[in-house]
Amino acid sequence: MGLELYLDLLSQPCRALYIFARSNNIPFEFKRVELMKGEHRTEEFRKVNVLMKVPALRDGSFTLAESVAILLYLARKFKTPDHWYPSDLQKQARVDEYLSWQHVNIRGKGGKLFLIKVLIPLLTGQPLPPEKLEGATEELNAVLNQFEEKFLQDKPFIVGSDVSLADLIALVELMQPVASGYDLFEERPKLAEWRRRVEEAVGKQIFQEAHEEILNARNVTADKIAPELREHLKQQLLKQV
Repeated sequence: MGLELYLDLLSQPCRALYIFARSNNIPFEFKRVELMKGEHRTEEFRKVNVLMKVPALRDGSFTLAESVAILLYLARKFKTPDHWYPSDLQKQARVDEYLSWQHVNIRGKGGKLFLIKVLIPLLTGQPLPPEKLEGATEELNAVLNQFEEKFLQDKPFIVGSDVSLADLIALVELMQPVASGYDLFEERPKLAEWRRRVEEAVGKQIFQEAHEEILNARNVTADKIAPELREHLKQQLLKQV
């Protein structure tokens, strides 16, 4: 049995894994797990990841959850170019620093805007109050300022002159609010140039392929979501805003 990656490209971490594997010519079988159909909640998938979340990896009898752990596993197993996760201690620490910070910042605030603008209106049939949207947009812009000042600065990439896992993970997360209709790159030229460099480094075609579905997410209708999931998702998402 070869390497299997269990993914849904609506998910930011799944897209990071897909792009990393494709751009590094890592052979894998794409096992699609459709979140909207509840396929991550089946007993079959539970055998792969008891947490019942994507992404997940199966390599023979070995299974692994959590996107960062999977990315590092692939980088080490397939000996990908050093720039992805540098062997230099201080450069590696810079990647780790960003990955430690991003969960509740870039990921948290970008994901929240997507929930407010796309998922919650889809599930409830009504937009959230404008002040919720304004508040979420302000929160996102605050962490974008921190990202530019602390992590990007005046460098081509987060760790300097080469793309790393930090850049890849950052950009797929920032594409989530873009998919909601909020083009955060429009008035941030430094960020837009960084985005262009990251896309070129991983391969523009691969990047676009990975994002095709999420960039059409606003066209999804509620009937595409498994009925038994709708109410559960609605209650869970409303708690987050």
